[in-house]
Amino acid sequence: IAMWDTLFDIVFNYGDYEDMVPEYNQARKFTAEALGTCFLLMTVVGSGVMSSNLSGGSEGLALLGNTIPTGAILVVLIVWFGPISGAHLNPAVSLAFVIRQELGAKQFAFYLAAQISGAIAGVLIAHAMFGLPPIEMSSTNRSGNGQFLSEIIATFGLVGLILGTVKNRPDAVPYVVGLYITAAYWFTASTSFANPAVTLARSFTESFSGIRFSDVGLFIFAQIIGAVAATLLWEWLNRKTSS
Repeated sequence: IAMWDTLFDIVFNYGDYEDMVPEYNQARKFTAEALGTCFLLMTVVGSGVMSSNLSGGSEGLALLGNTIPTGAILVVLIVWFGPISGAHLNPAVSLAFVIRQELGAKQFAFYLAAQISGAIAGVLIAHAMFGLPPIEMSSTNRSGNGQFLSEIIATFGLVGLILGTVKNRPDAVPYVVGLYITAAYWFTASTSFANPAVTLARSFTESFSGIRFSDVGLFIFAQIIGAVAATLLWEWLNRKTSS
């Protein structure tokens, strides 16, 4: 453990940067973000496989079986890893804190690497648990203007509610995020990916939760638009002006 901590302190030396959770070093934050995103993808993909197997061909029932575990695990993961890394588990959320100057560019790259690697690992582990090949490139078509708009809206809502809740009710963040994603699964045409790392990782599964690799870029672009728009709007809404 000491060698692991030392290696990360050498590679990621941000001595001049006071980040969001200063009491934990880089090794612990990286591990928290990677492990949290890994569990998120294990849940998304694993519940997708399980619900497909048990739904008897009903897509609505399969979606419900995918939705409830995903919303539930987000509550658990944010409570679990929030005190260590902030439990972003999502490059769009990390980007919002970069824009707000609460996360440095180097720290963002560090979080991004943890989130992507953890997400892909989660897909591999989910496949292993269900006896599937490690990687199955998805053929699920998620293209079109409706999907693009859905991801803008889904990510806009997610980032906006996180920024608002962190400021006003930080203790409620896990529950608000879990409930929002549960709802957004059903009110958006895209089933609310709202997470670039999750989107990329889900292209490696041919299960119910997959997305065709050629559609990944469109989703991530939409997610960036939604995250930036929500952050800028929140900054404007909370800007104090003289009466």
